[in-house]
Amino acid sequence: MADRLQDRMNVSGPEGERFEQILTPSALEFIAKLDSAFAGRRRELLDARRQRRERIASGEETLGFRPETRAVRTDESWQVAYPAQGLEDRRVEITGPTDRKMTVNALNSGAKVWLADFEDATSPTWRNIIGGQLNLYDAIRRNIDFTDNGKRYTVGDEPATIVMRPRGWHLVEKHIRLDGRPVPASLVDFGLYFFHNARQLIARGSGPYFYLPKLESHEEARLWNDVFCFAQQELGIPRGTIRATVLIETITAAFEMEEILYELREHSAGLNAGRWDYIFSIIKTFGEAGADYVLPDRAQVTMTVPFMRAYTELLVRTCHRRGAHAIGGMAAFIPSRDPEVNATALRKVREDKEREAEAGFDGSWVAHPALVPVCREVFDGVLGGWPNQLGKLREDVEVGAQDLLNVASAGGEVTEQGVRSNINVALRYLDAWLRGSGAAAIFNLMEDAATAEIARCQVWQWLRNGTKLDDGTLVTHELAWQWLEEELADIRAELGTGNRLDDAREIFAEAALGEKLPNFFTTAAYARYLTEAG
Repeated sequence: MADRLQDRMNVSGPEGERFEQILTPSALEFIAKLDSAFAGRRRELLDARRQRRERIASGEETLGFRPETRAVRTDESWQVAYPAQGLEDRRVEITGPTDRKMTVNALNSGAKVWLADFEDATSPTWRNIIGGQLNLYDAIRRNIDFTDNGKRYTVGDEPATIVMRPRGWHLVEKHIRLDGRPVPASLVDFGLYFFHNARQLIARGSGPYFYLPKLESHEEARLWNDVFCFAQQELGIPRGTIRATVLIETITAAFEMEEILYELREHSAGLNAGRWDYIFSIIKTFGEAGADYVLPDRAQVTMTVPFMRAYTELLVRTCHRRGAHAIGGMAAFIPSRDPEVNATALRKVREDKEREAEAGFDGSWVAHPALVPVCREVFDGVLGGWPNQLGKLREDVEVGAQDLLNVASAGGEVTEQGVRSNINVALRYLDAWLRGSGAAAIFNLMEDAATAEIARCQVWQWLRNGTKLDDGTLVTHELAWQWLEEELADIRAELGTGNRLDDAREIFAEAALGEKLPNFFTTAAYARYLTEAG
């Protein structure tokens, strides 16, 4: 197999310090086996995604709970696996990329769980992907540190449980090709992490745990479950050792929460309300569906608007009915030097976490270590000595299809400030992403690929639907181009030399101002700008 693999597989990413420790012949052979077993089904499911999106856009299909899986939803007998060791208590989870500093800080943050993110918070350069695997390899073995201003930081005695998030099914890793074809990024991220660390994690009283992003159907969850069964069998690890939390962050997946839990039930660790991608999915899915699906300024789409509340309450109801954890969405605020800004933001974060805890969530996400205490305090107040709220069944919740689809319930307005803000944030984020940072602090918020997707999709939708601003001004392409150039000039003057704003402008123009709305800006931008850079 080794000789044949050398002929079939090509690893073209630039060499880096200790990269050979991750890209071992045995690990690459494992990746090749995963690819051979599952890449074909992945392509079929991506085709199914595209076809369904076209049916919805044309009005041929109306979204709803799928009749062919009704038996799964009405069967009261099944439950997911009992929470695995290290995942019993998830009251605070912190998210972030896998660079060395963030790895140490997240593990020491006081959060119960660290979502080690290879997706929205990571710019997928080769150096970030393989370097991130090395950092996790070292962290799991308690062999990681970094020095800042002469002070050395190491991992403490009670680190957070690591839950790794691989990239979504829609992405590929172009630096690893098998038979000339790029390998699915999901299989690369999962495979390398699982191959190198599964046994070590188990020996340390934890396990190989994952967050699964951007699923659109229970068939995609079934594919992941089959990947897990295959991987466990290949390495001789007991079936059911892997645990996975699925992010419900697409409108189609919101109608299949029960089915997704069912497919993964022996490997399931619950569901998460991936709020930012969920909004992105709604804008993308109904981009051409008319004024009833046009959202107001991003800042006005809060978690208390009816269609978002319906989605989160259904998630809690579904999870607890099946014995699964329900994890709340990310608070994107990061600390400011302005005490008034801090006070206002912390009040909003507290209110958000209080709403989630009251709704029955078992824990929630923050994007910065400084927010861990407020999230923990809120959930401590509700949980007391209990590790979760699985006993809170929320049988009072009744959510129908019309509740999930009632986008018009958001109300609100579109303003010039809202359009300009989307353009400005998207440009700043794209510049950071192109320079290798997938989590960018912008105007006191931690922006990632999901929020950048919202920003560019909203501009496209407002243009497509002839949306008027609160002052009656029509959002036109001429106006959008004018504001794009004005915002670009301001940012360019602020950032100075060394930026990649010209490339960011090009990506934004294609992803927001074109005739067609690309599904993700990351796919084309990765291929064009990050593949060769390494």
